[in-house]
Amino acid sequence: MTTRLSQLTQLWTAQPPDRAPRRQQVANGALWPLAILLVIHRIIVLALPGTATDDFTTVWSAARRFVERVPVYSETYHHVDPHYLYNPGATLLLSPLGVFPDMSVVRPLFILFNAACIIGALAWLTRLVGRGLAHPVFPGAIAACFGTEAVTNTLMFTNINGVLLLGLTAFLALLLHGSRGSSWAAGAVLGLCILVKPMFAPLIVLPLMRLEWRAAASAVAVPVLFNLVAWPLTPGARDYIDIVVPYLGITRDYANSSLAGAAVYFDMPGWLHGLLFGIIAAAVAVAVLGLARYRYSDEFMWAATSAAVLITGVCLLSSLGQAYYSMMVFPAVFTVLGRHSVFHTPAAWVGIFLCLSPLTWVTHGTYLAGRWANTFLPTAGWMIFIVAVAAWVVSEALIRREPKHDHGQADELPRLDRGAVAREAQP
Repeated sequence: MTTRLSQLTQLWTAQPPDRAPRRQQVANGALWPLAILLVIHRIIVLALPGTATDDFTTVWSAARRFVERVPVYSETYHHVDPHYLYNPGATLLLSPLGVFPDMSVVRPLFILFNAACIIGALAWLTRLVGRGLAHPVFPGAIAACFGTEAVTNTLMFTNINGVLLLGLTAFLALLLHGSRGSSWAAGAVLGLCILVKPMFAPLIVLPLMRLEWRAAASAVAVPVLFNLVAWPLTPGARDYIDIVVPYLGITRDYANSSLAGAAVYFDMPGWLHGLLFGIIAAAVAVAVLGLARYRYSDEFMWAATSAAVLITGVCLLSSLGQAYYSMMVFPAVFTVLGRHSVFHTPAAWVGIFLCLSPLTWVTHGTYLAGRWANTFLPTAGWMIFIVAVAAWVVSEALIRREPKHDHGQADELPRLDRGAVAREAQP
């Protein structure tokens, strides 16, 4: 009888089991099938058959011309769409694609490589925010990202954005690693991204803010050296300066989500365009400078959010911005799992949903309005996101106390009073 009473007492006073592993198991059971299904669907059903918009053929054709030693920039730029716009250094980097004489062989491989780079970047980001790959964050991120317009159209159009996302993630991870070698490597990776897409050039301010001169120097040196080597090797390289560079300064009047594109679409008065340009540029400056206070105390949040602000700022303020560039905001979204994040506010989520939504607004009878919505909702999303970050850093500076430490030391977490916890746990 005494033994039975003792067992009942122990059962009554026992602490409830930790349900977190069970919840993670259930979440993984739901999220992994969804993630795998979306990856397969995006690759096999949408990407491999191809679409009317084909970025890959243009790049492969130019790489093939490079390999066959004929002028690379030989397109008719006033009507060919899409155009080949890469500089000679990027052409040299991408020239291995031209080794394949049959595009039907290399295109599926490039789609698979792009998808693998996106998944690799998401895995790396999951680790950067302190979660293991067995955590539901990883399959949840895959499912969410492969459901976006950015990833879907990157794979369907077969462009290089997935590779660039992995490059951006590598740059952030290496920059924050702290060693001399990783600093050089971070700059080299950023330099390769700049070589392919100059829109990454503003990210050089990130190592400069931490006085990481090695990273900044290598980020500048890589595209310069590639172009110096490629210039004499590229047939018709001079055409890049004479034909392509002037074309890059023209605001395209179709599939252009930049502020300049909206000004052309809607015949915006010059004063209004200039006013909006100034407001957005000021918001970018406020956001980047305001985030700088976290460059040592919350490094990943600072770097990822600053990069997102700079890239969305380029998309808005340059002559051409396209919605699938919003993929470069993915690292910033992972900061929601941290102590500080603009994604703890609803405004940032509104901006991101507008940027990344896979929805189309074209319906029967509202074709023109639907096309405008498809093109310019990302414009509104970029604006809202930038303003949300600027407002958040200002409110953080005014309302919350400054981080206690700087120069490499993180804010202290509240110390856990284990005695108090034990006392509260007693029945």
